[in-house]
Amino acid sequence: MELLVFLLLLVVVAAVVAISRSSQTSEPLDRVARSTQNFDRRPIRKPSQQPPKKSVRGAPPDDLRLMHETPLPKGTAIRGRCWVIDGDTIVIGDHRIRLAGIDAPELDHPWGRKAKSALIDLCRGQIVTATVTGEFSHSRLVAECHLQDGRDLSAELVKQGLALDWPKFSGGRYRRHEQEGVRKRLWRADSRQKGRFPPDQAQR
Repeated sequence: MELLVFLLLLVVVAAVVAISRSSQTSEPLDRVARSTQNFDRRPIRKPSQQPPKKSVRGAPPDDLRLMHETPLPKGTAIRGRCWVIDGDTIVIGDHRIRLAGIDAPELDHPWGRKAKSALIDLCRGQIVTATVTGEFSHSRLVAECHLQDGRDLSAELVKQGLALDWPKFSGGRYRRHEQEGVRKRLWRADSRQKGRFPPDQAQR
């Protein structure tokens, strides 16, 4: 009799242990199942759209060289802050502008980068007014450009010895501002004016 009772107790204990283990194992499985169900309900996020390309106002100066200008009537005034491309070319808004009446050295010529730096210094923080002359030069509007205080950008560059008067287009307007010996220093620009460069170099 005692043996029978002992065996029954063993069976009961074994059953309790089995039930306990079963409940512990099923709980993590339930959690995984619930997590999977929640994951399946999550909306699928679409990849974010690429930000729109910056307008030319915020583009690097190298990109501004790709602009194509269209002629505007003589006397049209364009105002705003500008990008400086080289010693005699700026961009205001969507307009690529050639300073009228002067010739500055190319960037890859001696004094070319110095001329660009001088023009940057002149225009920094300034509102530039460009008055279109009606001429057009290699995808650029030609314009007389002035700072807010009335200074003529072309005249200022000539005064600093970083550009030459171009009588063919200025009528000699800026010649009086040229420094002594400047045509020897900027001999490439001087040669271009005199037609001594090949056509592809003489045209600007």
